[in-house]
Amino acid sequence: MNCNVPTDIVFSFTGFAHRGGRTDTHHDGWGIAFFEGSGVRHFVDHQAAIASPIAELIKHYPIKSLNVIAHIRKATQGQVALENCHPFVREMWGRYWVFAHNGDLKGFEPVLDGPYRPVGNTDSERAFCFLLQQLRDRFGDTPPAMPVLRAAIADLVAIIARHGTFNMMLSDGTALFAHCSTKLCYVVRKYPFTAACLADEDLSVDFSQVTTPNDRVAIIVTTPLTTNETWTEFAPGELKVFVDGLPQS
Repeated sequence: MNCNVPTDIVFSFTGFAHRGGRTDTHHDGWGIAFFEGSGVRHFVDHQAAIASPIAELIKHYPIKSLNVIAHIRKATQGQVALENCHPFVREMWGRYWVFAHNGDLKGFEPVLDGPYRPVGNTDSERAFCFLLQQLRDRFGDTPPAMPVLRAAIADLVAIIARHGTFNMMLSDGTALFAHCSTKLCYVVRKYPFTAACLADEDLSVDFSQVTTPNDRVAIIVTTPLTTNETWTEFAPGELKVFVDGLPQS
């Protein structure tokens, strides 16, 4: 989720969590990270989201954030363990970066000789460490302007995607980068707000009752969460950057 005012993700997460063992087979752990100012609230669990007490906490605790990344895991590489649960968090340029990956990378064994090393044994965490290492190698200690950073990330994700499926999300709390290898889509909720109905549970919310005309929220997922909203699909190989609840041109 990326938005222009701090927003909670309770409604979307409720449907999302059902895919962790009830309406889908992604039952090998889950996680979520909320940016708050310079900090990050980070929750992960190796249990299936549908059975996790931590997931129940998130459903009932309306944490408000401008950028949220959540992930439900179906293990392709690495055992079911806490250290292999997404999203992963690292520091770069004095900010936290959060990353999650859906897919499977074959033969991706980059040389990681800087400060970014995997703790677990997933292809996903290796890809995250590679991304950060390459960005630091290119730009040193000074973050580049957004157009330059976007171009660099586009180059790097194209290199990684040669090894397999690489649907990913990445954020430093100021923007959310989303790359589609095979399957991603998004919806932007803005004024005039209407009701939305979850696809995975019999639940709806009338957002016009809980928002202001200035609010704007982008939700990016692999499969649409609602049945009555118009979701826009990414093109394969496309990288989008979301700022203040809108995709940037």
